[in-house]
Amino acid sequence: WCWVLMAALVSPRMVGLRLDISMLLEPLGFVKVLEWVLAIFVFATCGGFRGETALLVSCEGVVNKTVTAAFAYPFRLNTAVFSAPDPKGCGGTWTDVCLMGDFSSSAHFFVALAALVFLYCVTALVVYIGYNHVYQQNNKFPLTDLTISVLIAFLWLVSTFVWAKALADIKASTGASIVPGIESCKAPGTTCHFLSVTSMGILNVSVVFGLLNMILWVGNVWLVYKDTSLHSQWNRISESP
Repeated sequence: WCWVLMAALVSPRMVGLRLDISMLLEPLGFVKVLEWVLAIFVFATCGGFRGETALLVSCEGVVNKTVTAAFAYPFRLNTAVFSAPDPKGCGGTWTDVCLMGDFSSSAHFFVALAALVFLYCVTALVVYIGYNHVYQQNNKFPLTDLTISVLIAFLWLVSTFVWAKALADIKASTGASIVPGIESCKAPGTTCHFLSVTSMGILNVSVVFGLLNMILWVGNVWLVYKDTSLHSQWNRISESP
């Protein structure tokens, strides 16, 4: 959808470029800049995460050896492996084990939305700054902007709660509760203790940014609505006897 407004630039009516940086100080332009920045933050906080879960293992010929399973975006935990703590695999009793769960769909949804919103904000800012005169004269542009803004606000709501649920499951799948489910740790003479997991505070922040994006886009809906014929029609209806 990020090219919907930009597609109109090929129209002869939009050949006249009129730069107006002051639009960035108007509520509609300023909010769009904030949305653009927050989309970057969502992409960076979620898409750039890397972490690992560590266990302390003792087995045949090995005492308190640390084994780790590394994981990162898009959080396909079922590919993160705890390798053998020694080359001989604890005397043949250790079988490589993976973490449980694949949360890539939720993570991809959240980050892909941020990327698309980033592109749409850039497109909208080009229209606001360079072609605001046409935007205001042709009601099709505000109506299109309104429709897309409503859709984005809804998608931020859905993707944020989906990602928040996935994040809770990721924490459970990488925390201390994983130890009882590791078969290699149940072998005779083998003991495993949960050691640590990378802090996921930055992922908590990504959820907060998702909520902030949703709130901003709801406000954006109102700002764009005031530029459409729907608002003026409603005012005429409310003012009529």
